[in-house]
Amino acid sequence: MINYRFKYFGLAIVLVAVAFTVLYFGFNFRFEMTVFAVHSAFFETKMFALFKTNFADELILILYLTGLALMIFSKERNEDVGIMQRRHDAMRYAFFINLLIQLFVILFIYGQGFIAFLVLNLINLPLLYLVLFFIMKRGVNEHQRK
Repeated sequence: MINYRFKYFGLAIVLVAVAFTVLYFGFNFRFEMTVFAVHSAFFETKMFALFKTNFADELILILYLTGLALMIFSKERNEDVGIMQRRHDAMRYAFFINLLIQLFVILFIYGQGFIAFLVLNLINLPLLYLVLFFIMKRGVNEHQRK
């Protein structure tokens, strides 16, 4: 686990990713750059090639994953065994819920909606974990105050 202060840095990165997401979908944000691809198959299949592409969607996903990872792996200010148990429980529930969502999507979503889900699924598990951990942690804090 890393220092709890990294959680705030991670949150800032996630907020930047949200802003870029709004720009990308709302205002057609583009970030053209030359990239190296091991494999690329759009209009033609390329192996080990350099080509120019819109890197905005990759940048957004990198920002989400980096920010969420910093938030997940940051300690709490007062980390103890109870918090570690909540982390474990949150990950277990997040994994199970994500698995149910995946099964639902595999059975009932087709075409581009399925492809969109695959992209969303990159951040779904970390996001579910953080939400569940926050809820569980908050429940313990409220119980301790009583």
